[in-house]
Amino acid sequence: MKKIILVLGLLVTGMSFAQQEPQFTQYMYNTMSVNPGYAGTRGTTSIFGLHRRQWIGLDGAPKTSQFSIHAPISYKGHGLGLSIINDEIGPSTDTYVNASFSYKLRVGYDTWLNLAVMAGGSSLVVDYNRLDIYDKDDPNLTGRLSKFSPNFGAGAYLHSEKWYVGLSVPAMLETHFYDDVKQSVARERMHFYLIGGYVFDLGNTVKFKPATMVKAVSGAPLSVDLTANFLLYDRLTLGAAYRWDAAVSALAGFEVTPGLQIGYAYDRDTHSLGNYNSGSHEIFIRFDFTSLKSRMIYPRFF
Repeated sequence: MKKIILVLGLLVTGMSFAQQEPQFTQYMYNTMSVNPGYAGTRGTTSIFGLHRRQWIGLDGAPKTSQFSIHAPISYKGHGLGLSIINDEIGPSTDTYVNASFSYKLRVGYDTWLNLAVMAGGSSLVVDYNRLDIYDKDDPNLTGRLSKFSPNFGAGAYLHSEKWYVGLSVPAMLETHFYDDVKQSVARERMHFYLIGGYVFDLGNTVKFKPATMVKAVSGAPLSVDLTANFLLYDRLTLGAAYRWDAAVSALAGFEVTPGLQIGYAYDRDTHSLGNYNSGSHEIFIRFDFTSLKSRMIYPRFF
């Protein structure tokens, strides 16, 4: 266990040169976090909040929270959005703040393409005092490191009422954080995201949507998420997911009232780290400002 905690400490203080961005199991509801083209696509002001506790029982395990809001800003459907993510791992805390603008183009009878840009930055804070350091006199492992780095990204989101596919790079600038003696303590590389999903009608009361997210970053294995969700009576969502060579998940969601949806996911690691933790928990709440009269004519499953 101590070796695992030590490895976590090394990862978050920059010994890993392929630092990954925060991961989410319910990515199909959390599209703003990876693709700015999603901004405004729900046709109304939409507020989303999520909290994730990963690897329960393991000291220093990741804790991630996100808040986002987006809305159409013209009758043509162009969108504007804001996303804030706070990711805490061991002694380090990353905070990402990004604003997004999407331009909506009609490319078919019921098909639209949103081209988008996003701009903002990330703040990295490392509190070395929270580490259990063997050599307490090491000057490189004392005090706090605090750095901010601006960034920008872009994305494309092609969608209809029944399907979507998106490609994005949320952060195009490769970031290096340094301590006072110019030793690299953290490095963030470009992440490429490919997402997609489709809604199938299986009857009057059941709908099925397979979805996927592929994440690629130089120096790290390809990350592939596969998800299968069922929507029952336009209110209850049940499903399962598999993160390639990493975890299996169970998902559930419920539309409490028109426009208000809550969801939960539980992950269980399939690799050796699963022997040292009791899984990961993720909850979200989403609220769309819509009335009964203006409620979407089809169930928004994404």
